[in-house]
Amino acid sequence: MWEIYLFFVFLLFLLTILPKIPSSHWIFRVADFGKIQINYFSLLTFFGGFLFYENEGWWYTQSLLLVLIIFHSVTLIKYTRYYPVKKIISSGKNSSQNIKIISANIYQFNNKYHLFSELIKKHQPDIFLTMESNKNWEESLQHLERDYPYHHKVTLENTYGMHFYSKMKVERSKTHFFVADDIPSIEVHITTKDGFEFVFFGVHPPPPSPTEEKTSKERDGDLLSAAKRIKEIKKPVIVIGDFNNVAWSKSSILFRKISLLIDPRVGKAFVSTFHAKYRLLRFPIDLMFHSEDVFIKELKTLENFGSDHLPLFCEFFIDYENKDQKDKIEKADSEEKAEAIEMIKEGIEEEGNREIYVD
Repeated sequence: MWEIYLFFVFLLFLLTILPKIPSSHWIFRVADFGKIQINYFSLLTFFGGFLFYENEGWWYTQSLLLVLIIFHSVTLIKYTRYYPVKKIISSGKNSSQNIKIISANIYQFNNKYHLFSELIKKHQPDIFLTMESNKNWEESLQHLERDYPYHHKVTLENTYGMHFYSKMKVERSKTHFFVADDIPSIEVHITTKDGFEFVFFGVHPPPPSPTEEKTSKERDGDLLSAAKRIKEIKKPVIVIGDFNNVAWSKSSILFRKISLLIDPRVGKAFVSTFHAKYRLLRFPIDLMFHSEDVFIKELKTLENFGSDHLPLFCEFFIDYENKDQKDKIEKADSEEKAEAIEMIKEGIEEEGNREIYVD
């Protein structure tokens, strides 16, 4: 038993330090995703360690576990309601009406099309975004176009297709291919029924993993390219999608600072979305960020519809005049800006390894 305890101490220490190593290989990046689980297992191992207090070296291993717990907790507590932030949930006389969005990685090979349609009809979002949607999914969603007359479609068979549907007027839309010609991001300029303008950005970069991309270069380059574009936009912005990243990772923090956006999870909740079937192994990788004039009323996951991701639901309003969120914005310094430029360059130069799936 003592040997098993030592094994877990070593493993938890290794998983903690791997993301600190400056390499883009998936081996070093993937442990970022499991910070919540690593912290839980560190706590369990720490309390279990009291069974071995008579063993030589016990004080050292318990002290190491305590350091790991504190290290992870300092980051994770920011994404709980125990972290003090100024909460703004009431709209004013100069605010827009509430706007509802659903963002869903539908899993291209999921054929439970009716369950997703029922989810849309039940929650009645003003906008919804699908990721991994191919031709089959596009055809299955056509009946919803009666209620969602505005759309922007990027139909792909490589698990990176993207479809946008809106009840609100779309002034213009564009597909960006920042780092590769098969990895789209979409930019949609929208006018609400009460005359407010904002920009919706949908993203879905590839993840670093042993089964997909070997490094995080394309993911990071794509996200930071989007951040640079978002910074140029002079309207309220909301960006949402399957980031294949966690909010506390280095590239997510750089994304937030370069784009000058706010992370609504801070002071609220993790809002974990993947994997939908395994609650204890669920990571918050479907993210969203927003500009200072966008105010989040609710951010949560919805019921599973057969995908490996839970859909993300957001309700917000826009207020051009309210400056209460200005102090939540962090800006990148010169060193971080230079690092972002280098990461974008590496992302463009990286050659992806994506297949086209045909039925």
